[in-house]
Amino acid sequence: MSSPAAFAKQTARTHRLAVAGMLSAVAFVLMYIEFPIPALIPAFIKLDVSDLPELLAAFALGPVWGVVVTLCKNILFVVLHGTSSNYVGELFNFLAGSVFSFTAGVIYHRGKSRKSALLGAVAGAALMALFTVPLNYYLVYPAYVRVYGMPMEAIVGMYQAINPGADSLMKCLVLFNAPFTLCKGLLNVALCFLIYKPLSPILHK
Repeated sequence: MSSPAAFAKQTARTHRLAVAGMLSAVAFVLMYIEFPIPALIPAFIKLDVSDLPELLAAFALGPVWGVVVTLCKNILFVVLHGTSSNYVGELFNFLAGSVFSFTAGVIYHRGKSRKSALLGAVAGAALMALFTVPLNYYLVYPAYVRVYGMPMEAIVGMYQAINPGADSLMKCLVLFNAPFTLCKGLLNVALCFLIYKPLSPILHK
């Protein structure tokens, strides 16, 4: 017969798996709800809030679980939807989302207060925005050039149609992508703070 401590440990593990599975499914669905903001950034870059569930997981379950949810949502997306980017887009989404959720979770769980949650989430969003610049520059955009056969000059031209001063890929990423990613992260942070308390009974048993 299991001891009460062993039973409680098993129950907690089962609960974490169930919550992570639920949040992964929600994140997967949210990946379909995206829209462009063509006046601010080229239309091939779209806004979504699929990072929200992984942020909830990082706060409620721990930073590693935020990464787990990020991984699971992308696996679900590839399996059920497929990829149009030879998995480059999904890899980018996983790496960026992992930086966001893991950073937020680590900082929050050191203090476990509303202040540490806000600090962690904002730091995660900022670090994600910075991290995506070299990730886009060295991996994602060169891969897209190979996959789609579109010259880099044509991609940069899409940015220049909005801001003529964006005359190189690095300028495009610094002027457009990094601020966009930061704002996207902060939007997820705001939504998280709005819904975390109502969802707390589910997230914490």
